[in-house]
Amino acid sequence: MRLVKFFCVPLAVLGFACVTPLSAQSGGTVAKVNGIAIPQARLDLVVKAAAAQGQPDSAEMRNALRENLITEEILTQEAIKKKLDRNPDVVTQIDLARQGILIRAYQTDFMKNNPVSDSELRKEYESVKSQMGDKEYKARHILVETEQEAKDLIVSLRKGGAFEKLADERSIDTGSKSNGGELGWSSAAVYVKPFADALTKLKKGETTNQPIQTPFGWHVIRLDDMRTAVPPSFDEVKQNMQQRVLQRKFAAVVELLRKNAKVE
Repeated sequence: MRLVKFFCVPLAVLGFACVTPLSAQSGGTVAKVNGIAIPQARLDLVVKAAAAQGQPDSAEMRNALRENLITEEILTQEAIKKKLDRNPDVVTQIDLARQGILIRAYQTDFMKNNPVSDSELRKEYESVKSQMGDKEYKARHILVETEQEAKDLIVSLRKGGAFEKLADERSIDTGSKSNGGELGWSSAAVYVKPFADALTKLKKGETTNQPIQTPFGWHVIRLDDMRTAVPPSFDEVKQNMQQRVLQRKFAAVVELLRKNAKVE
């Protein structure tokens, strides 16, 4: 456990079918179901989504997606016949789906029209690098729910109890308990402040002599080792820096929009 810290079209492909290749289709319609046209644009969209998920664009894949769209159109028509589109819960779900699509479209438009300059990325990189510090720590911890439990663990450790065994038996951190509480190599910056502060005060091989409280519970921490940190190169994390900057800019836009919105 680390103590810190946009449109995907659902593709319910029902199976491949032997149908006329789509290359034989003409105009802007891929099929008609009871007189209702399925537009080519709808197929293009699901093909694009499938390709984004790693499926190769092929005639077989397009035929299968076409068959799926036909089935979905049939089911949609049947639902409308039963007037399910007027059900209040269904209407609300449709409204929410529409809202979600529009939000993702707004996010995509924002990213497209707000490119991050290389100088901004390098500034972000240097900022993150300085926050990470010049050391990495290899730590273990035992996480429990109460301060008294943590105090009891410290007493057990002082009496010769094995940290790894106690972590396996008592820790509520399912991500590390089976590894004797090991958290691996990390800079102190990845941990919440109380944990990081306690960790950086330890010497190699030392265990905290008092329980450390964080939003996750109470910790007993041991520092197994430390080393000089070697930060990744700018090119290695450039994409992550871009996401960080864009997320921050978008959050600022959202905050401004909320500030200017009339909410009653």
